[in-house]
Amino acid sequence: MHHNPVSRLALVNWPLVICIMLMASIGFAMMYSAAGGSFSPWASRQIVRFVFAFGLMLTLALTPAQFLLRYAYVIYGISLIILIGIEVAGFMGKGAKRWVDVGGVNLQPSELMKIALILALARYFHSQHEIDTNRLSHLIPPIILVMLPAVFILRQPNLGTATILVSVGATLFFMAGVKARYFLIIIALGLMAAPVGWHFLHDYQKQRVMTFLHPEADSLGAGYNIMQSIIAIGSGGFFGKGYMQGSQGQLDFLPEKHTDFIFTMIAEEFGFFGCVFVLVVYMIMIFYGIAIALRSRHLFGSLLSLGVAAMLFFHIVINTMMIMGLIPVVGVPLPMLSYGGSSMISMLIGFGLMQNAYINGDINLSRRAGVV
Repeated sequence: MHHNPVSRLALVNWPLVICIMLMASIGFAMMYSAAGGSFSPWASRQIVRFVFAFGLMLTLALTPAQFLLRYAYVIYGISLIILIGIEVAGFMGKGAKRWVDVGGVNLQPSELMKIALILALARYFHSQHEIDTNRLSHLIPPIILVMLPAVFILRQPNLGTATILVSVGATLFFMAGVKARYFLIIIALGLMAAPVGWHFLHDYQKQRVMTFLHPEADSLGAGYNIMQSIIAIGSGGFFGKGYMQGSQGQLDFLPEKHTDFIFTMIAEEFGFFGCVFVLVVYMIMIFYGIAIALRSRHLFGSLLSLGVAAMLFFHIVINTMMIMGLIPVVGVPLPMLSYGGSSMISMLIGFGLMQNAYINGDINLSRRAGVV
């Protein structure tokens, strides 16, 4: 066991770190382009956030796995209290309040909740014996761990984040050995409940679904975002129009080009080739997450790494499908690329957990929390 932080730093998975830095750099470059060739207002702020979050990632990577295991539920509990607190305080003002100001950075508790959920589920399933995993009584606590924050995030309302939270939770259930029949029952119940759920949607959410089905029906109103996005993607062709040469992005036809629609800018300026390059780098990062999970000798490390890989995967799939008009616009950022402090910080904290699983993959971690 290496106790010296410098020698432990050498144990970090540096190819993965290089992928993370590459993606963040592409994000900075696209924000610079989105601002018409200026570091202000987006790129400069995002670089500062990245440096801060990068330090957090390395700190977490070098934290003893026993510490994370011991305090997983505490971290989950604190995150849930903050989430509920923001929810309660938010409705005292106008509408929903999704963030809390921490030293000038607007943090969304719902983003940090994803990380807390991965930690809590990893600890829960790590402490279970395999034979117990499929007993219904043993599945109730982790289901509550997933559904409690999901309900509060849905009430904000924030459908995109709630979807990712539940999807990551379901992935960890599956990877922990929960039988497929349980998932089929839940999917069947979900489909049966969908017509009832429609009545609980806010008007703007119903509008989003209708816009998704017929974006051309209101191309200057509700369908504007997605029509402009599709035009920009199509006009990029194979190699794109060139850096800072995209007409939709540069002439401000493209809304939210530095946040949710940053992949559209990549498509317009660097074409199909640029999009494939970005997706291949993402794929390498996800493969690293799976490989780290497979070589970990304990379930806690495996589920941490798989949870973060799943979180990355669902963000990418939902964002890219959204900008192409394949699903309704739900406001999910593209990890490492989209502008936003919460997304950047929570993703790098996630990579910190993945690195931790990599460094501590060969230690014997007891089923009893914090005991080695």
